[in-house]
Amino acid sequence: MTYRKAGGDRLRQAAVKDNGRLLSAVNRTFDRIMPFITPVSLIIGMVFTVWLKPYGFLSTWLFAFMTLAGSLGSGFGDFLKVLRRPLPLLCALFLLHIVLPLIAWGAGKLLFGGDVETVTGFVLAAAIPTGVTTLFWVTVKGGDVALALSIILIDTLLAPFVVPGTLSLLFGSEVHIDAFGMVINLFWMIVLPSLAGMWINHVTKGKAERKWKPRLSPLSKLAMGAVVALNGAFVAPFFVPFRFKLLGILMTIILLTIIAYTLGWSFSRWFWKKEDRITVTITYAVGMRNISAGAVIATTFLPAPAALPVVLAMLVQQLLASVAGVLMGRTGKQEYDDERALSLKRNKAV
Repeated sequence: MTYRKAGGDRLRQAAVKDNGRLLSAVNRTFDRIMPFITPVSLIIGMVFTVWLKPYGFLSTWLFAFMTLAGSLGSGFGDFLKVLRRPLPLLCALFLLHIVLPLIAWGAGKLLFGGDVETVTGFVLAAAIPTGVTTLFWVTVKGGDVALALSIILIDTLLAPFVVPGTLSLLFGSEVHIDAFGMVINLFWMIVLPSLAGMWINHVTKGKAERKWKPRLSPLSKLAMGAVVALNGAFVAPFFVPFRFKLLGILMTIILLTIIAYTLGWSFSRWFWKKEDRITVTITYAVGMRNISAGAVIATTFLPAPAALPVVLAMLVQQLLASVAGVLMGRTGKQEYDDERALSLKRNKAV
């Protein structure tokens, strides 16, 4: 009996390891196709809008699961380390919630005039917190993971107050905004799952991150695709009559996203010129947005046309993240080559 029990235990352990390897392989595949998951999911949602639209209420719960899974890698200790040197964190938050929402508001007013709902969508796309996928890009490009986690955490905790506050401040009575409902939704969708994930990771002393995060990551990416598809189903009817307007909105979103990446890179290079890890982290933290959360908020609490800029941002965010990574890599290589050439020149002079 003991022999059979031991054999059964070994079989179960082998099965668990095999499942873990399979999920890791699936997750690596999803990572490679990350720039295409969002646009493909959006197209699926628009094509199958009749069947998917009744299930739109699932968006909030799917996003809560994504936030919980992503937060399993967060730790209170990393956050405390970053607080000892808070300037990069404060710089990112300043750009995220003061500079960029004002730029989005100004650009919207300039390009779309009295179309208040569309301008609201631009501001919402700029005001929502930085995305959990920021951590993916920061890790891949060699950024400061602890700083990225801290920016995501603080921005997430501020979201229930910053997002409705920004919209109310800039638009007042121009657009009906259910600020209280937005606060409650953001709390359940982002804040509570984030704190729960950090607490689980803390209580298990990092075991949750090592054991469960790799298994939940592919499911989290599938959940992201489902959220995008459900929100695509909601806004699909508004894509038909506004063809030229949609093109204008898309071009404006691309412009605003490029401005966000450029400002993040410029500020970080200006203040922390020799610290490439901080540059990478702030660039992605400022350029990326939790677009899925913004889409849920827009389709739940704002007029449907206001959701168009946010949903269209899904089409370009990951692709522009890839472009930013390539450009930062080339810039870093050029600076390295220039410094090396200057050093060699000095040595020859000596």
